[in-house]
Amino acid sequence: MKAPGKARRTRRPPGFGTEESLAAAGTRSDHVQSLVRALGIINQLAAADEGMTLTHIAECVGLPPSTAHRLLTTLEQERYVHFDHERRLWSVGVQAFMTGAAFLRTRNLVGIARPYMRALMNESTETVNLAIEDENEAVYLAQVECRQMMRALARPGARVPLYCSSVGKALLCATPDGDLAKALQRQPMRRLTEKTIVNRTALRDELALTRERGFAIDDEEHAFGLRCVAGLVFDEFGEPMAAISISGPTARISSERIAHLGEVVRRKADEITAQLGGALPEWRKPR
Repeated sequence: MKAPGKARRTRRPPGFGTEESLAAAGTRSDHVQSLVRALGIINQLAAADEGMTLTHIAECVGLPPSTAHRLLTTLEQERYVHFDHERRLWSVGVQAFMTGAAFLRTRNLVGIARPYMRALMNESTETVNLAIEDENEAVYLAQVECRQMMRALARPGARVPLYCSSVGKALLCATPDGDLAKALQRQPMRRLTEKTIVNRTALRDELALTRERGFAIDDEEHAFGLRCVAGLVFDEFGEPMAAISISGPTARISSERIAHLGEVVRRKADEITAQLGGALPEWRKPR
């Protein structure tokens, strides 16, 4: 039995509270700070098209030029940055490219997109689909079903025409003007419902409107009683990689609700783009 009133001694790990342990903790903190600063420099250089001067880099990351130069020279030794002695400009190095390329090789579109698809389903309470373009058709890769009794189903592997589906029109709208005419010529435009657009001039106008608002609409064009809205996911070159859509019956997706759902799906598509390391093209950037 312990003696009454005797304070219990707490055992401390060796070196706890000593000058050596505090110094070690301080060193670790300094290393983390240097790492964060170095990554900030790489991010600034990645956003610059023509390279940056030391002064400009230091201003952007909020560091003294001497500190920025020390970090840059360390990064240069590891080939994460490159210095052009003639122009006196710093730019991203080959090792940074190799690191990014490793991510591109291993990224999983469906795996990365699925959490955002679930979030989109919960927010919209409608079924969410992910599709890509293949041989002039849209192919569904994944689906997150809503909890409603009536819901749209498009199993992975199912194909839909580009010209009359929201995912298809989203993918088509990003086609450069010079290639759009050829792309439309390859589309055998059959009337699937009374609302299907079968005139190529009318479809071209619809695609221009799709680009302007940032999301595509299928208003009972592919199937009677079904409405869909879709946004684009872009790759690192700002080119269309996939489309993500919300689908549901017209009884729930009213004409008044389409605009709201379009903004929601566009925002979620942009989040997937960012998570995949993609980039928005100029025509999709906020003005």
